[in-house]
Amino acid sequence: MQVVNWLPRTELPFAAPSRPELLEALEPYEAFETSGEEAAAPVVVVKPVPQARPAVERAKIEVPRPSPMAKPVVAEEAAPVVKAPVVPPPRFALQLLRAGRCLLLVELPTGERFQTRDPAYMLLKDMLRAAGLPDSPQIVGDPVRWPLLVRGTMDQGPEAARDFVQGFVSARLEDEPCVCLWLIGLPAVRFAGEANAESWYRELQVEGLGSVWALPGLELLMEEPQRKADVWQAMRRLMARWKTTDE
Repeated sequence: MQVVNWLPRTELPFAAPSRPELLEALEPYEAFETSGEEAAAPVVVVKPVPQARPAVERAKIEVPRPSPMAKPVVAEEAAPVVKAPVVPPPRFALQLLRAGRCLLLVELPTGERFQTRDPAYMLLKDMLRAAGLPDSPQIVGDPVRWPLLVRGTMDQGPEAARDFVQGFVSARLEDEPCVCLWLIGLPAVRFAGEANAESWYRELQVEGLGSVWALPGLELLMEEPQRKADVWQAMRRLMARWKTTDE
């Protein structure tokens, strides 16, 4: 504000004494008189040129935009491992018997050896008499029971059972051949003849075993006696085979 001196209107308490030279009246200000030339000279109004401020360039951050054809990369998840279903081992007991020139692979209904008074064994004797074969068959080896082991890592599935049963019967045939192998019961038909219940009463040819005859189990024949008629009709077609041989 261009204030050179300042004097208070009243005396300030506890203030320092004023200096006398400051209280003297100031001389009147003489206005500056301009000459005629200076008066005639045009007055040029110069507008200040605004200083150009340096443009502050903002740093441009380029954000990559996904291409319309680009697809997000998704980590491929490992395909789940599909484990093969665990097939429990089949359970059965078979007994190999010899009657004349025929071998009989018979399902043991109780899983134990035949006893003389067993109804199933008595039915088997009746069938042998009807076929013209000795009704007191000879036992060949121990019963084949599957699975072989209660514990262990050995494969005891259906294919392993089939290989074992066929190998067992094939070894007995090498000892003494036969003209016809009777397969009595579904386990015997399935694991020796590689067939099923649809093949009952039929004669089949099995590699390594020769001619086989598929029959229902003894227990099933006792429960459903009407099946005996089908057995008898099929037996009449095959009976000449072992009778001629015996002669």
